[in-house]
Amino acid sequence: MSKNPILTPENVKTKQMRKFRDRWQAVAEIEAEEQKSASIALRWQQLNVIYRMAKGLGLSIEESNVDDESVSQRWAKLKGSLK
Repeated sequence: MSKNPILTPENVKTKQMRKFRDRWQAVAEIEAEEQKSASIALRWQQLNVIYRMAKGLGLSIEESNVDDESVSQRWAKLKGSLK
């Protein structure tokens, strides 16, 4: 005789959370594979999109060497503009 588990909100939520996590882990694996097999042309295109987005957000794009502090400041500015 097999036991039927009692369905409780906690059990349902736990199962849903696991399924949700598993689906997104599968998506992450597929994206990682796609990124590994991406051509140079596609990567260049993606880099250009990032560059244009940064420029569109008003982030200064400099040709000179960038130190860690300025990178952190840019990320903070970008993060703040998305909120």
